[in-house]
Amino acid sequence: MRAWIATLAISLFLLLPAGPSLARAQDSPKQDIKDAGHDTKDAAKDTGRATKHAAQKTGHAVKKGTHKAAEKTGDAARKVQDKTDPN
Repeated sequence: MRAWIATLAISLFLLLPAGPSLARAQDSPKQDIKDAGHDTKDAAKDTGRATKHAAQKTGHAVKKGTHKAAEKTGDAARKVQDKTDPN
């Protein structure tokens, strides 16, 4: 899971700065700064979406694990009850 997020971050780091800056070689410095701001904003949005996705997957895994643990606890309680039941 962490490897996927690291790969995404590296891809964004390598790909985003190269694309827009090569296409607009004759922009003014002011426009370059604006473009860099927009690129940073887009990268932050992408990172936020990736974080949200990872958090959701983690939440689902925790929920599944909790239910499994509760089921195993119930099974163990039934076994103890069966062993201690006088009937």
